[in-house]
Amino acid sequence: MTEKSGKLGRRDVLKALGLGAGAAAAPAAVTPAAATETMDERRKARYQESAHVKKYYDTNRYPK
Repeated sequence: MTEKSGKLGRRDVLKALGLGAGAAAAPAAVTPAAATETMDERRKARYQESAHVKKYYDTNRYPK
């Protein structure tokens, strides 16, 4: 049988990086602005078809 050395293997490093990235991204999912919104603010319409949105639609040939 072979003994494991104290070194990290290539796969162990990738696993550690993956777990670290997931743990770092979790607190960023909840923003302070989202926590302070009232129910009325959450229900309001946010989409506004402004000039730059219309230009985007024309550029990308979306049907009108």
